[in-house]
Amino acid sequence: MQNYEVEVKALLGTPERAQQVRDALMTVDPQTELTSRNSQLNHYFEGGTLDALAKIMGPHLSSDALSKLEDFANRANKFSVRTRNKDGTVLLVVKASVGTDSSENGVSRMELEETVTATIDELDALVLDAAFSYQAKWSRAREEYLCNGINVCIDKNAGYGYLAEFEHVVDDEAKIDAARKSVEQFMTSIGVEELPQDRLERMFTFYNANWPEYYGTDKIFTIE
Repeated sequence: MQNYEVEVKALLGTPERAQQVRDALMTVDPQTELTSRNSQLNHYFEGGTLDALAKIMGPHLSSDALSKLEDFANRANKFSVRTRNKDGTVLLVVKASVGTDSSENGVSRMELEETVTATIDELDALVLDAAFSYQAKWSRAREEYLCNGINVCIDKNAGYGYLAEFEHVVDDEAKIDAARKSVEQFMTSIGVEELPQDRLERMFTFYNANWPEYYGTDKIFTIE
């Protein structure tokens, strides 16, 4: 069974604005829970095919994860492959677009996240062996909250500054529209606006072209 994530991003920018969002979460739901605080390295890849990736990664994935990846290969026109080190836990992450959204930043996507017993460099080498190449490397500090059934991440991203992500995961493609509406209503309730997709794509493109200057640093840029 595939899972579909509905994820909407909001650019916060400053630590003061990030704190306002934390406060707003507690206001709308006093039972808001901080579920995780972690540091991440995320390496993005381009080129290659999911068929080739499935063949390379087969021995390193669970049977369920491999089945999902093979399903992605059969169904996805757009996809994003990345590796992640989350406080020492290494994951393979594949996101495939639903509809016309981009696989990197789209609102509605199929998602696979699978823990792999390897270092991030070893996992990167497997992905590169599947004829992918590096697109960019990202670093961030993340806080994860659960508020009114919505997963909320407040990130301090190299390049972007503070960014919030609001996510609802469903197990049926028919539920995507309702999930999107629930996320939008939630964001309105805490006074947060969606980062427009066209601006997000411009930011993503700029970072990809200049990532060595920002990766692992606190430096930020502004792209309108």
